[in-house]
Amino acid sequence: MDQPARQRIDKWLFFARTIKSRTLAGKFVSSGNVRVNREKIDQASFLIKPGDVLTISFERRIVVLKILGCGQRRGPAPEAQLLYEDLTPKPAEAGQAPIVPAAREPGAGRPTKRDRRKIDQFNKPDDGA
Repeated sequence: MDQPARQRIDKWLFFARTIKSRTLAGKFVSSGNVRVNREKIDQASFLIKPGDVLTISFERRIVVLKILGCGQRRGPAPEAQLLYEDLTPKPAEAGQAPIVPAAREPGAGRPTKRDRRKIDQFNKPDDGA
């Protein structure tokens, strides 16, 4: 069966297994979380083709995918991975330092109300009201 030259973006996101359902994919695109070739799109009916680059902003990460083909069905994950090439930069390449939690003495637990006041006073010393 011959692959189509263009495909709706909501269908492609569903076939590529980036979003769980086609309905959710349509809502996701309509909310403005997807860019095609750096242009923000807001219609689930937007047609994409192989060679386009998608920038998808999920809640906690941004994914960059290059479209290699249009899908015919939502198949298994290995089949879905043939539809795109992942161009997402690694966190070290993007210049992001790893997140290190604040240092606390072992067993100290959460700060008390008094500790919180001291922290607030330290962070804003000129609010001495």
